[in-house]
Amino acid sequence: MQHGKYGFITGFLAAPLGLYALFVIWPFIQSIYYSFTDWTGLSPEFSMVGVDNYTRMLHDDIFWKSLTHSLLFALLLPLVTLGMALFFAFMINVGGRHRKGGPVVTGVRGSGFYKIVYFFPQVLSIAIVALLFAFAYNPDSGAINSFLRGIGLDSLQPLWLGDPNLALWCVMAVLVWSTTGFFVVLFSAGMASIPAELYEAALLDGAGRATTFFRVTLPLLWDTVQSGWVYMGILALGAESFAVVQIMTTGPGGPDYSTTVLVLYVYQKAFRDGQAAYATTIGVALLVVTLAFAAIVMRLGRRERLEY
Repeated sequence: MQHGKYGFITGFLAAPLGLYALFVIWPFIQSIYYSFTDWTGLSPEFSMVGVDNYTRMLHDDIFWKSLTHSLLFALLLPLVTLGMALFFAFMINVGGRHRKGGPVVTGVRGSGFYKIVYFFPQVLSIAIVALLFAFAYNPDSGAINSFLRGIGLDSLQPLWLGDPNLALWCVMAVLVWSTTGFFVVLFSAGMASIPAELYEAALLDGAGRATTFFRVTLPLLWDTVQSGWVYMGILALGAESFAVVQIMTTGPGGPDYSTTVLVLYVYQKAFRDGQAAYATTIGVALLVVTLAFAAIVMRLGRRERLEY
């Protein structure tokens, strides 16, 4: 059975590794190479400029604004989203009251319905979600301000996306709303695999819900939470944040660059301003930030694996 094993494995890995190198690794290498040029993205001719693009980036105030916003997305969005998802999943699976003649550990009534409701935003495209909330945030005819007027709070009529102090938080709220349901279902699946005997033993020892969550559920679900944190951080640094900022905000990225994130700034420099080389330089910075974020989360979240 060992004869020809390595040749067999190599044969099966060659094609996927080749495709990965062609469509993932090679574009990264190209981007790093173009970041040392003055390529406009429109002409096949360009010349090497050394580290001029990187020097320019370090003195670019908009880049630092964008980096700050992206870091806020990467740090706060996973914290809020995963925290809410863990709470909802715990209540759905474990937080119900004991019913006479039923199991000791159970979820709230209608837990299956709640899972569908929480997961519903995943059915919608992020572009559709962004459009719906852009209409809802409209200061004149939007649903939010209309509701405030309906309950007599006419004096409280924020501009929402038009206010530099509120716009970024409005965008982040949309991302939380659109992604929480996915993690609720993910964590629910993980909790369903935890033996009920562990919860029953904790209850017999007098543990409350909070203690049960932090002492039983979270440690056994930690690998899933860690993976979800990395995944959510990458979404916040990448396509999800680009879509909502591009569609919802004025500019886009405004007002006054108050919602500009790195991935949007890359797009604007490449396709709006015709500065592809500088855009790839910012893209390299985004790559470094993403890799550093994933490495830090994996390192700080490392702990002994618990088995059951």
